[in-house]
Amino acid sequence: MSSVTTRPHPRVRSLAVALTLALAVPGVASAQTAKERELEARIAQLEQMVEQLVAERAAAPAAAPAPAPAPAAAPPPAGAQPIQNTTIMTAANPGTRFSYGGFIKMDGMFTDTSDGRIADGSAGRLFYLPGAIPVGGPGADGGDSYADFHAQFSRFWLSADHVTDGGDTFKAMIEADFFGGGNLALAGNEVATNTYAVTLRHAYVTWNNWLAGQTWSNFLDAAALPDAVDFVGTTDGTVFVRQAQIRYTNGPWSISLENPETTVQPAAPYALTAAARVNTGDNTYPDLTARWITRGDWGHFTVAGLLRQFKYLGETDTGGALSVSGRFNLGANDDIRYAVNAGSGIGRYLAFGLGPDVVQDVDGSLSAVDGYGAFVSWRHAFSPQLRSNLMYSAAHFDNDPAVVGWGVTERSQSWHANLIYSPFPKLDIGAELIYGTRSLEDDREGRLRRLHTHVKYSF
Repeated sequence: MSSVTTRPHPRVRSLAVALTLALAVPGVASAQTAKERELEARIAQLEQMVEQLVAERAAAPAAAPAPAPAPAAAPPPAGAQPIQNTTIMTAANPGTRFSYGGFIKMDGMFTDTSDGRIADGSAGRLFYLPGAIPVGGPGADGGDSYADFHAQFSRFWLSADHVTDGGDTFKAMIEADFFGGGNLALAGNEVATNTYAVTLRHAYVTWNNWLAGQTWSNFLDAAALPDAVDFVGTTDGTVFVRQAQIRYTNGPWSISLENPETTVQPAAPYALTAAARVNTGDNTYPDLTARWITRGDWGHFTVAGLLRQFKYLGETDTGGALSVSGRFNLGANDDIRYAVNAGSGIGRYLAFGLGPDVVQDVDGSLSAVDGYGAFVSWRHAFSPQLRSNLMYSAAHFDNDPAVVGWGVTERSQSWHANLIYSPFPKLDIGAELIYGTRSLEDDREGRLRRLHTHVKYSF
């Protein structure tokens, strides 16, 4: 049988040679001494030990590579606090996105009215409200001028958006401002603290095509509202309602069931006296709306319908209305915005309830009041920083003076012209001239002239 000679591993042999030289160097001068045999024995022993170590290392499992260090977070700007590294929505579904926004807005107004003054603390002192324009009679005070400053229209909103693994989309939205909550006794007046309550604007949830909660009425085209310094601007002819509803949207179509409410103008006991208006929620059926919209690079066009039931003290009536509105782009720097709204019982939806929905006759029966309103607005951008808007708006109601008297509002109209300067993105500094009139059935008329200014920063 042939013999097989086992050769040491090259690394083992090299290590052994190195050890040999290290041990042999001191005795080179006496190479043929009696210690040679001892050195050779020690070398053989070291070779055996090294081979054993190499074999044990080869048999051991490879060590896992050390994990790469996590990239260091970018340091916050000098003087700023770091952003939290945990989710802000601890109770939400995993993957939910949170967003926050709003604006700070300071309004300053200088107002002159021809027939007395608008009551201090009323909504008409905060924005243009045609129903608040004083209309005098025999012996009434003359005109008056006054200034108002406030920040009540500042607002903020919170939103949570989530998409499931199956592709379902959810959105929750809540928005609030500080208008409409009323003053808080001594703490809320304009003497010292000007404290105002937080008030709900929007609160709704959407699931795919469905919406449930409070938001703009489906009968309102918010995208056609003008670029005004005033809270609304073209209030006279504008449908402006937010309320609770259930809405379904499919492509260009949307339909909703919305909170019902009836405004009633009782019959006047005397020919020249208008009784106080009544708001009632006796309705059995919700308001029904439907909308169709089309959009393009040219702008948008939409048509909406409204069906309503009116009910008060057991008496009922029905009504309906139609709205046509949109925005038409005239190149990159100009657009026209408009709306035409008309119907029977449209009062609560138009001009912040300038007219009633129904009239209550002396026998208690209800009759829907016909009304209509419209506005048009031209917006022109002189530059990315400077823009201007010219607006006209009007509303009219067909009252029966023989039933309600001669002291109710028949019509109103207003003209607006503004300049808005944005020295930086999201910062608007604006001024708007407003001239408005309100006329009664007996042709008495009150006039309002106002310079409305604002500073608004959106975030």
